[in-house]
Amino acid sequence: MAKQVKDVMTADPACVSTDDTTDKAARLMRDKDVGSIVVTDNGGSVHGIVTDRDIVVRAVADAKHPEETRVEDVCSSDPTVVSADASIEDAVKEMRDHNVRRVPVVEGDKPIGIVALGDLAKEQDPNSVLGDISAAAPNN
Repeated sequence: MAKQVKDVMTADPACVSTDDTTDKAARLMRDKDVGSIVVTDNGGSVHGIVTDRDIVVRAVADAKHPEETRVEDVCSSDPTVVSADASIEDAVKEMRDHNVRRVPVVEGDKPIGIVALGDLAKEQDPNSVLGDISAAAPNN
């Protein structure tokens, strides 16, 4: 059983810059088959996280043009982050305390991974409904 976030995180997360457009983020989500992307500032530090839902609710639903709308305008900024050496329990506590489902994993302030609630459920309680669903193959 894994003890630290680095044992369950997805390494080398998909990232976009605050200045990138939402259409670029959407294409990256499609190409990487992910629903969230870490947003970095010009120095490569974590600025936020953008989800497919953010793009739909904060851009598309407001008739904003995806090729003109910057990721910074739709992302959740100042996200909760955890270090790779954090315990699984600490990551669960952070997610619970901040009511989030995914958290960038950082070394210093640079993204090195991402951990989702499903990753933690598979590790901590693989027989739970969430653990079972998270372990299933995608249904693309």
